[in-house]
Amino acid sequence: MERKAVYTDCAPQVIGTYSQAVCVGGTVYLSGQIGLDPASMELIEGIEGQIHRVFQNLMAVAEAAGGTLQDFVKINVYLIDLAFFHHVNEIMVTYFRQPFPARAAVGVNALPRGAMVEMDAVMVLPD
Repeated sequence: MERKAVYTDCAPQVIGTYSQAVCVGGTVYLSGQIGLDPASMELIEGIEGQIHRVFQNLMAVAEAAGGTLQDFVKINVYLIDLAFFHHVNEIMVTYFRQPFPARAAVGVNALPRGAMVEMDAVMVLPD
C-alpha cells in the first residue's frame, strides 16, 4: 500500500524526523501533538490551554488529511501528572461526540519542550 505524508501550516511544524501524519489506505496515523501554537511555535500556558491547543492541532492535521475529529478511532493521551486527566475528560466532550474514540491515558515523566500533555491518534477516513 502507498503511504502518503500529511502536512499543514495550521499545526506546529515538525521538530524532528517524522511527519505530522501518514495516510495508508483509508487509515491516518497522526503524530503526537503538544500544546504548541503553530504561529509562534511557543507552548501555551496551563494544562487547560495546552489540552485545547492539542485538540486544535490534531483537528488541523485531520482536516489536512481529509477527515475530522469525528473520524478518530483511537487517541493516546500522555500526561506528566494523571491528576490532570479530569481536564482531558471535561475538554474532550467539547470536541467529540458519541461514539467517542477508544482512548488510553499514560502518565509520563516528561514530554517534549516541557509540555504537560501530548496526544496522538488514529483516524479512519470515510469511504
